[in-house]
Amino acid sequence: MRWAGGIAAGSVLRQITPQLAAGFSLQFGYQQWNFDRPSAFGGVAPWDDVNQPQVGLTFVYAPAEDWKVVVSPSVAWAYEGGASTIDAVEYGAVAIVTKDFSPTLSLGLGAAVYRQLYETKTFPFLAIDWKISDAWRLTNPFPAGPTGGAGLELRYAFAEGWEAGFGGTYRSFAFRLDQGGPVPDGIGDHTYIPLFFRLSRNIGRQAQIDFHAAALANGRLKVKNRDGSDLASDAYQTAPALGLTL
Repeated sequence: MRWAGGIAAGSVLRQITPQLAAGFSLQFGYQQWNFDRPSAFGGVAPWDDVNQPQVGLTFVYAPAEDWKVVVSPSVAWAYEGGASTIDAVEYGAVAIVTKDFSPTLSLGLGAAVYRQLYETKTFPFLAIDWKISDAWRLTNPFPAGPTGGAGLELRYAFAEGWEAGFGGTYRSFAFRLDQGGPVPDGIGDHTYIPLFFRLSRNIGRQAQIDFHAAALANGRLKVKNRDGSDLASDAYQTAPALGLTL
């Protein structure tokens, strides 16, 4: 099997008071899948294209100069083309509390709690932003959300406008299947651990391009009935992946 996709996203955040900021975000994700002789799924491709629009809010509260609380609730629809969007709603929130221990170190704890079609999942994670030196930084690579925890990334600014990153995270996708497919109104499930290398270049003050190369480890695909009980499952070997972000 192979899959490809893209995400378009935008967000706005405004400072309301010196202690409070609020904003909203919109996102649309799309994946296209191709299967070749999927024997674990009866020789029939379990799904093909998957859509995931999402809308979210963000609230940032600073009760003191060295403390910050971030709460980000969101609602998403995850479904294959031809599926019922009414039965494809996912919802939940991310909450993070951090403390600045010095001008170069911020530490905290976070948790993402989401209802993913058939079960509620909780992903606790460490929130960190540690400027080790002028060149090195340890931080979280991705926003936490219904796809998993935020992970860790070690960054290295090796030249003016250039940065490299090495890290890993966890990803989990669940989506409603086509009503006319091999498992009508069932659920597709994809989990994996991306271990990645990132190379980034600033383009002036207003743009940045990132190139990602990754190894997707512990990958597993599942097909479930509409209530979330497993019907078929298969693991795949560590797989390469490439990506670009602008």
